[in-house]
Amino acid sequence: MRQPGDRAPAPEALVILQDLVNTIDIEEDRDALRTVGDLAGFCSGHGLDDLVFDEADVDGARRLREALREVCQAHTGIDVPSATQAALDELLAAAPLRLVIGADGSARPEPAPGPAGLPALTARIATGILTAVADGTWPRLKACNAHECRWVYYDRSPAGRSRWCTMSICGSRAKMRNYRNRSR
Repeated sequence: MRQPGDRAPAPEALVILQDLVNTIDIEEDRDALRTVGDLAGFCSGHGLDDLVFDEADVDGARRLREALREVCQAHTGIDVPSATQAALDELLAAAPLRLVIGADGSARPEPAPGPAGLPALTARIATGILTAVADGTWPRLKACNAHECRWVYYDRSPAGRSRWCTMSICGSRAKMRNYRNRSR
């Protein structure tokens, strides 16, 4: 998926999460997850070809998407609402993971066998989050501070303090708004 300001996408473990959250363009009011076919196509594009969904899964995927956006917003210093935490708890409880130990002694999480549909997608995303937590990249996946945007981007700035998906659009608008407010 093309990133705003030509930013590089998130590390591999977080790409599916970033792409899921960015299936909606808030500013243009375009949602790429409207139907079962849309959700199946999204998953197929991320190597999850064998998942079968129904309408309830589409609603659940949109709930998951918005909850994950709130979590990414928390990476900019805004607390995750308790309702969002409850929604994530419910969605993640249906998506079991297992720990796999390699022959070389390495360990990695992976989705447990059995779940299908939305729980399988959620488990795949949870696996990516755990991998990102372990390698320290998780806090750099952020939602743009511009309320009309909220695009999820990966912050590669040296200090990790980026607040907007792109400085040339959202950052510039915010700075201009602040300047006008101070000038009044």
